Amino acid sequence: MSSFWSVWITVLSLVVIAGCFLLLRVCSKNTTGVKEGESMGHSFDGIEELNNPLPKWWSYMFYITIVFGLIYLALFPGLGNYKGLLGWTSSNQSIGTEQGIKADSAAAIELAAKEGRYVQYDQEVKHADEKYGPIFAAYLATPLEELVKNQEALKVGGRLFLQNCAQCHGSDARGSKGFPNLTDGDWLYGGELATIKTTIMSGRHGMMPPKGGLPIDDSEIAGLAEYVVKLSGREHDETLAAQGQGSFMKGCFACHGMDAKGNKFMGAPNLTDDVWLYGGSRGMIEETIKHGRAGVMPAWKDVLGEEKVHVITAYVYSLSNK
Repeated sequence: MSSFWSVWITVLSLVVIAGCFLLLRVCSKNTTGVKEGESMGHSFDGIEELNNPLPKWWSYMFYITIVFGLIYLALFPGLGNYKGLLGWTSSNQSIGTEQGIKADSAAAIELAAKEGRYVQYDQEVKHADEKYGPIFAAYLATPLEELVKNQEALKVGGRLFLQNCAQCHGSDARGSKGFPNLTDGDWLYGGELATIKTTIMSGRHGMMPPKGGLPIDDSEIAGLAEYVVKLSGREHDETLAAQGQGSFMKGCFACHGMDAKGNKFMGAPNLTDDVWLYGGSRGMIEETIKHGRAGVMPAWKDVLGEEKVHVITAYVYSLSNK
């Protein structure tokens, strides 16, 4: 935080607290010219207003709140760049790349431990590791084939999924445009337990270059899209699809296969099942062919650790294998 904003926040906070104190003092004095307990001279619906002072308990509580606020701001960070007398921080995390964050955080955690500083996030993580570490270690020691039958483990995996995976795949795991549906049994890289775990651990980077990197003219795109529509079993223009088949044979089959059923080793989708990651309308197919697609699934190995990935794998597998 810059010095300007640090000073601004500090001054503003103290002015507000001082203003509350002065307002309380003013309201505690009788400046109406009417004796306490006497009528203020107006009433509404049979209820007459009397000149009564603020309740003592209310005033004392307000004073206590102001004192508490000043003590809190002195002990804990809250006034701009001021660190507080206790040196307390909520987290050692920093902003940057995933690798940079982890490296900086690890160094900050070690430094805080050496200096004896209390970092709340570090303490919570330590407590969680002590409490739940043995549970996840036991899950990791269980083969995935057995873990998918453990309902308690699947519940844990479901909660981990909501915390880390739902942002892309949705809370119901049905995905959205560009993010795979994990419940339909259609897998770009394979839906076996070991493959799913590899995907989560190491991530995936799917790349279809514009026009598949082939010498295809823009005039051929409509025909190629029509052929893809035909492959998925929908109504199509036979003449235009036949032209597109020739374009497909220029090299699309190298990834999608001669039968267009895809290649799980490369993450090339099956074009015959009418399941679409980016949309299956003619317009969307043409856009995919013309501009290509680049999908990235981040690696979670260093973020969650293998223990948690192991449990998430079982949960994801259970979504399409009841």
